[in-house]
Amino acid sequence: MDYIKYINDFRLQTNQSFVENIERFYQETETISTFYHGQMVAKEAVSLSKEYHEQLYQAGLLHDISAFIPKSERLLISEKLHIPVLKEEHQVPLLLHQKLSAYIAEKCFQIKDPIILNAIKCHTTLKKNFNNFDLIVFLADKIAWDQPGIPPYLEELNTALKVSYQEAALVYIDYLLSHNLLVAHPWLLAAKKQLTI
Repeated sequence: MDYIKYINDFRLQTNQSFVENIERFYQETETISTFYHGQMVAKEAVSLSKEYHEQLYQAGLLHDISAFIPKSERLLISEKLHIPVLKEEHQVPLLLHQKLSAYIAEKCFQIKDPIILNAIKCHTTLKKNFNNFDLIVFLADKIAWDQPGIPPYLEELNTALKVSYQEAALVYIDYLLSHNLLVAHPWLLAAKKQLTI
């Protein structure tokens, strides 16, 4: 598949709803299981907040929209699309999916709202100077994770959520950093530093 051509050629269908267009994208790219994960993340994000429901739902549906690009191709595709690549993303191209998903959300689905695009762009790692919207999408992705079974950190994270989004995010980041992380993304480390101030 020519991934860049697909992205450039994709068009929203006016006879389909926003969600139907997203589902069609996942179907055409044979990543429908990721669409179901996106739905779960979207619903979780909405349940975590008293506001921004429409924007959170869109961010949840689109956060992993780049899943169809294989890990082995993500570095090359990012470079061709002029997406800045950090040293750690060179080492672990899987991490590029958040930036690629933000690019596709804007290019294919006409998302112009920076609050949505920024949250998608850091949904795996979080980042420095995060806001509550970023935190909610980040946490929703960790609660409604895309692995089998129950997340091992979930009970502690849910307890921390009763205190604040920040406490819950710190639970997950601490868990991640203590479990053989392939590479510590600088955005993750910057977010942790800010969370512990």
